[in-house]
Amino acid sequence: MYLDSFFASQKYSLKRVITGFSSSFALTLFVIFLLRIFEDVVVENNTLSAFFKDEKPSNYIVPSIVSFVVLLGIHSLYFYKAYNENRVKEQKIIAGTASAKFESLKNQIDPHFLFNSLNVLSSLIEENPDNAQRFTTSLSKVYRYVLEQKDKELVPVEEELAFAKTYMNLLKMRFEDSLDYELTTTNINPEAKVVPLSLQLLLENAVKHNVVSAQKPLCIRIYVDNGYLVVQNDYQKKEVLQDRRGVGLQNIISRYAIITNRKVTIAQDEKTFTVKIPILTKQISVMEAATKYNENNAYYRAKKRVQELKSFYGNLISYCIVIPILIFINLRYSPHFQWFWFSAAGWGFGLTMHALKVFGYSSDWEERKIKEILRKEDNKQTWK
Repeated sequence: MYLDSFFASQKYSLKRVITGFSSSFALTLFVIFLLRIFEDVVVENNTLSAFFKDEKPSNYIVPSIVSFVVLLGIHSLYFYKAYNENRVKEQKIIAGTASAKFESLKNQIDPHFLFNSLNVLSSLIEENPDNAQRFTTSLSKVYRYVLEQKDKELVPVEEELAFAKTYMNLLKMRFEDSLDYELTTTNINPEAKVVPLSLQLLLENAVKHNVVSAQKPLCIRIYVDNGYLVVQNDYQKKEVLQDRRGVGLQNIISRYAIITNRKVTIAQDEKTFTVKIPILTKQISVMEAATKYNENNAYYRAKKRVQELKSFYGNLISYCIVIPILIFINLRYSPHFQWFWFSAAGWGFGLTMHALKVFGYSSDWEERKIKEILRKEDNKQTWK
């Protein structure tokens, strides 16, 4: 415990492992030395000076070898288990952080979409009041879709394409013949999914960053190509805008980076600007990963129970194998000092406590204590 606090930032470093093992080994040899003094002076009534006179380094060879092997096994098992537990904790933290980040990115869409839609409506009111009225009606339908989909991780491609068509029709109310689009909706896999509102953000970027006029009409093409949903527009860059990708495109890239290893690809040449977003056929997300670590579900409880039983029986088998070996080594090479009793008793005590935890009082007590605390918390909440 002391070393864990001392090596707080390097808990699983090689330096920490070597220091812990060396300290345990030195302490074990010191205890063996004290036990030899106790046996020779107290039990056999020899003098302390006689003990030091007859004591030889060779008396510690076998105990040192045995201690080295046993401690090496114990430390290896401990650090392996602790390292795996730490990895699980890290994954929980990563999952929680990614979930929070994903929610933050999704929440950017709602105000971002509303702000840009109001800008379009403001322009229409001045340019074409009749279209502004129709735009308002259509906008309510579009915004309903935004509210329904913004909390989802993935949505079917068919729904996203249908929404994109509605959104493009809204844009055409404003730009009329200055804007044209091609939308392919055939041969779409019903299981295919994309990040919600990704097309809306890409279409919005296309209009925002390119010239849209009667002299230079903007054409936007939306189609499926080899596992990607492609949005391609004529490259007619507005000179007044800086060379940047914009909030919308970066939002899509960030959200895809959280839920999949497949990348959003961007290509640009003299005539076109193309963005390809991956079509996903299986919904995998860090939110699901976080759910897998939910300690209240039945699967986790069953798995934890199996691990406890496996750990205990492994401990028991090791005890039954190692202790007889230690007894043989002790009686064969140093029968005058029966040190194997200390290993057998110490390990046996630990094995007994392990058994109580797995099968007996400890596990029942923990369960009762958890229920008691939960009842107290419920009572507190009732009176708030």
